[in-house]
Amino acid sequence: MFAAPLLAADETAPAAAPVAAPAPVAAAAGAGPTDADLMNDEKTPENVLTYGMGPRAQRFSTITQINSSNVGRMVPAFTASLGGEKQRGQESQPLVYDGTIYVTGSYSRLFAFDAKTGEEKWQYDARLPDAIVPCCDVVNRGAAIYGDKIIFGTLDARLVALNRNTGKVIWNKQIADYKAGYSFTAAPMIVKGKVIVGNSGGEFGAVGEVQARDVNTGELIWSRPTIEGHMGMMNGQPNGITGKTNATWQGDQWKTGGGATWLGGTYDPDTNLIFMGTGNPAPWNSHLRPGDNLYTASTLGIDPDSGQVKWAYQTTPHDGWDFDGVNELIPFDAMRGGKMMKLGAKADRNGYFFIIDRTNGKLQQATPFVSKITWANGFNLKTGRPNYVDANRPGAPTAEKGTTVFSAPAFLGAKNWMPMSYSQQTGMFYVPSNEWGMDIWNEPIAYKKGAAYLGAGFTIKPLYDDHIGVLRAIDPATGKIAWEYKNKAPLWGGVLSTAGNLVFTGTPEGYLKAFDAKSGKELWKFNTGSGVVGSPVTWTDDGEQYVAVMSGWGGAVPLWGGEVAKAVQHINQGGALWVFKLPKS
Repeated sequence: MFAAPLLAADETAPAAAPVAAPAPVAAAAGAGPTDADLMNDEKTPENVLTYGMGPRAQRFSTITQINSSNVGRMVPAFTASLGGEKQRGQESQPLVYDGTIYVTGSYSRLFAFDAKTGEEKWQYDARLPDAIVPCCDVVNRGAAIYGDKIIFGTLDARLVALNRNTGKVIWNKQIADYKAGYSFTAAPMIVKGKVIVGNSGGEFGAVGEVQARDVNTGELIWSRPTIEGHMGMMNGQPNGITGKTNATWQGDQWKTGGGATWLGGTYDPDTNLIFMGTGNPAPWNSHLRPGDNLYTASTLGIDPDSGQVKWAYQTTPHDGWDFDGVNELIPFDAMRGGKMMKLGAKADRNGYFFIIDRTNGKLQQATPFVSKITWANGFNLKTGRPNYVDANRPGAPTAEKGTTVFSAPAFLGAKNWMPMSYSQQTGMFYVPSNEWGMDIWNEPIAYKKGAAYLGAGFTIKPLYDDHIGVLRAIDPATGKIAWEYKNKAPLWGGVLSTAGNLVFTGTPEGYLKAFDAKSGKELWKFNTGSGVVGSPVTWTDDGEQYVAVMSGWGGAVPLWGGEVAKAVQHINQGGALWVFKLPKS
């Protein structure tokens, strides 16, 4: 993750929330989606109940009505505006249930639209304080649904449950202190009646944490910090320290060590593990914190019942480039070494595509998925560690800044937050990647509560004149790239694949595009009027297949893209839900 300019006070003024007094809590049974429904989301095409279209977040649909032979005929069914002056980035993934589409919007808003007509049913605006310090735009990536509730997080680090039919508040809980730099932008995940959430704020020295809360009351069940030395909690009682104090951190550095869990996680019912990625260590200046700095830039396998860490794999030990390890680990099963294995795939910000044994966190494969990587020249499969290129680590600062190095990928990552997709039809992963590098240097820094804690400076540069974004189809068996589509601007939105031999993703130029999943041929595109940085979904209703995506340019690129930001500064902001289908013959 990375720090962004603080927003002006008038940009975060409290928003009027059109809600009455909190409604009484209703039992989940019979009121809407259950735990079983959420776990079965992959197999119920009439709904989209989870972030990722299933607990494993493979973002794959078995629907074939819209396919590679007819997608060229797809047309808009309707569009619904998020309205107002609060445009900014719209990174949400829609949820669809019982004739309603739920989407979150910038500035911590939640909307319910009629799934047939696009008519707004209700809108909730969180009342945000003036002093919030979100790192990388005022985005929100989605909600969770359970029983009679729709649940999402806010930029002032609160978790809010609303009645899904009325938009009225059921419960509202503070999960962290926004004055210390914490915020919340990820979509919550629900496992066994628990709302599983992470936090944002690693650029402020805020310590990453995973929390499990009762879905009906919002009360904390367990918490698990992601930095060694911090105590976990279970039902209000100490539940063991994470790792071992000072094992990989010196002195008191672990107290402000970063490792924010700002993207949320995935869940694997087969192993009963939550896979949660962790962000960069704080500060960025690696010379100030010798050691591996566990468990930053890692994936953690966490028991959802106890909050205990069962295994951890660190993709960038002693990170010095802001290579957050938050990117999703997607569970999948495949033959490997002559036997069927329970695996997980992760396209990391550091430029490597990892295959991990998801039962124990052991590295199986690490291959580059971008054209240029300077910080390491491969991974040792026995130790699981990278082969560093020491000359390409930013130099230690003296009185002022240290030696500048050119690094690729840039800190915005070979892949940032935008989720990839795994096709059960082709067996390939479809990864939205970016080709850029950066000049980076270290500077002196001291921790101050609520202030940016970087100790580094940077300038991002594109690697090529004709493209930055590249959608790549990757064979997990070999790590080889089967096909790629190059885009002039960075790719910053999620990917959807379907059994109709299709792959969907959006571009900052405003297009939602469809590709042949096997060949990569572009089959269809539609311009939504603003950059697409949301995640598309698909479902069926009354015998028709629909595809939906949020449109609205923003996110980290225009804030922190350097030369890249200048190249895309002409793109208009927006805020709209677009829904498509085939025309009736």
